[in-house]
Amino acid sequence: MSDTFKALVLTQEDGKTVSTIKQLSNDDLPEGDVLLAVEYSSLNYKDGLAITGKGKIVRQWPLVPGIDLAGSVLESSSADYKPGDRVVLTGWSVGEKYWGGYSQRQRVQSKWLVPLPDGLDCKQAMAIGTAGFTAMLCVMTLEDAGVTPDKGTVLVTGASGGVGSVAVAILAKLGYTVAAVSAKADADDFLRSLGASEILTREEMSEKPRALEGQRWAGAVDVVGTTTLARVLAEMNYGGCVAACGLAGGADLPTTVMPFILRNVSLRGVDSVMCPVERRKLAWRRLVTDLPAKALGEIGHVASLEQLPDLAEKITTGGVRGRVIVDLNA
Repeated sequence: MSDTFKALVLTQEDGKTVSTIKQLSNDDLPEGDVLLAVEYSSLNYKDGLAITGKGKIVRQWPLVPGIDLAGSVLESSSADYKPGDRVVLTGWSVGEKYWGGYSQRQRVQSKWLVPLPDGLDCKQAMAIGTAGFTAMLCVMTLEDAGVTPDKGTVLVTGASGGVGSVAVAILAKLGYTVAAVSAKADADDFLRSLGASEILTREEMSEKPRALEGQRWAGAVDVVGTTTLARVLAEMNYGGCVAACGLAGGADLPTTVMPFILRNVSLRGVDSVMCPVERRKLAWRRLVTDLPAKALGEIGHVASLEQLPDLAEKITTGGVRGRVIVDLNA
């Protein structure tokens, strides 16, 4: 094992975020009971905000960002993991408060880890990542609310992004009729290849709604928030459910109580950061069976650490489609 390894490190200089590829040693890593060889990570919207400094994501300096990682255990003082075990880590404020996945090695808390389920390798796990994991949690939330394929069409907003694209693929695989909302004019073929049967424009779905609109959707996965979520709620079928997991368009919600008290609509929040371990394990097992393997190839493309600053800028301005997988050994 080499004494040093490379990592992308964020520092703050004169109030600005600076990202640098550095050589580190194990002594530089934070405390934890498991040392990992990180094989792959991924680029999420939150990572883009951290690297560019556009959002108040980073809570300690210096920081290795990257809210996802997958790899193998090198050393462990935890009874739950032994050297050679393959693991995946998402959430728990890793890449924000704690050092994250953009490093060839990382030391973490064993309680943050989930065993990599049979049927997935590390690269596939990071093609899924926090975005795909969140999408699976959203689908499970709709199922918990009684939204079944026979109830009608399920809408996915932000469908060409990481969460949305995986949600479309999972829902289609499970037999749902899926409508997809995308701001990208060239995304139609991509979304139809994932299983969407109807494509709507962002402009249509971001128009300010009346308190109630015509009923269109049995369920919805929303990553946008603001007026888009308000319109989705106003268009829900009686008894429908919206799983809300993002605020790409804004954190406000200019709606009324009408969908809730006149149509029995439910709005359920989906959080992937502090999600309990047992539900995490279930979601990852479900991803093996419910996300089409061919969709991973459509959804993901691979980048190196050195490419991340440029890609981080692009993901914050809507310039990235699908998932970016980060190869730590590229």
